[in-house]
Amino acid sequence: MTRRSMSKRAAVVTVTTVLALGTLGTVAATAGPQKDAKPSKKQIAALFDGWNAALQTGDPKKVANRYAPDAVLLPTVSNEIRTDRAEIVDYFEHFLPNKPVAKKVETYINVLDSNSAIDAGAYDITLTDPKTGKKRVVEARYTYEYEKRDGKWLIVNHHSSVMPEG
Repeated sequence: MTRRSMSKRAAVVTVTTVLALGTLGTVAATAGPQKDAKPSKKQIAALFDGWNAALQTGDPKKVANRYAPDAVLLPTVSNEIRTDRAEIVDYFEHFLPNKPVAKKVETYINVLDSNSAIDAGAYDITLTDPKTGKKRVVEARYTYEYEKRDGKWLIVNHHSSVMPEG
């Protein structure tokens, strides 16, 4: 083999190797796990609207479906901390007869990453006495911590308390 043919062969091997490695790199880059895009603040705000709509159904299980199985609920009108689905359903069984309607007054949303976000602020909850029909407004502060699990956004922590300076 002459030097010239050896040089040509080395060049062909080098080009082939570079192309092969480049192709492998491209395959590896596209075959890996894809990161979801971060949700917008508007998308996170809509999660509250879904929770509020679930309240309007009067069905405690529909409301509880918005919470993760291991969620923690520190409810507005109960001293008992709820830490599983049965306890969350129980809370809403007692709360929903008051026909609650929540309206945000002030909100601060922090999107942490593609799978978690926090929505905190203040809301007014209008309650209707089931016996008299009389309405009252509870001014409260809230925090919702959301996680995306198996493609679905769920509440993992929910704290709601009456404003201390009412």
